[in-house]
Amino acid sequence: MESELKSVDFLQDIPVKELICSALEARKKAYAPYSGYMVGAAVLTNELRIYTGCNIENASYTPTICAERTAIAKAVSEGWRKLKAIAVVGSEQGDMVSQYAFPCGVCRQVIREFAGEQFIVIVAKSESDYKIYRLCELLPESFGPENLKSERKL
Repeated sequence: MESELKSVDFLQDIPVKELICSALEARKKAYAPYSGYMVGAAVLTNELRIYTGCNIENASYTPTICAERTAIAKAVSEGWRKLKAIAVVGSEQGDMVSQYAFPCGVCRQVIREFAGEQFIVIVAKSESDYKIYRLCELLPESFGPENLKSERKL
């Protein structure tokens, strides 16, 4: 599926390589003294602004914050409520990203809160080695704000 999406017209306004580079830079700032697994993310708003985040671990693990949620929290705290795409990179400590890192289930649900099912998720090892998915592929039959009877106030 990812090869199909790389050529689709709706990707034209998504700066894929810039998002990946931003995520790679954010990964360098990760605080992962326990697992040694460093993750960076870069989220793109509908207005084409990029916000980055890294994972921040905690000794008791439960309060650990994923890179994706850090980036989304930064965007939302600046007033952005509609998101278009995210790039995620992650692997063991070191400069080489050797595997694709996918958003965890909690992050997928948080993404869904601020994005539709056609939201683009880019998982990358480098600028040239990446895969692209729609959120609906990674979170099928999702539960979103439209499933609630009360109207959401943005």
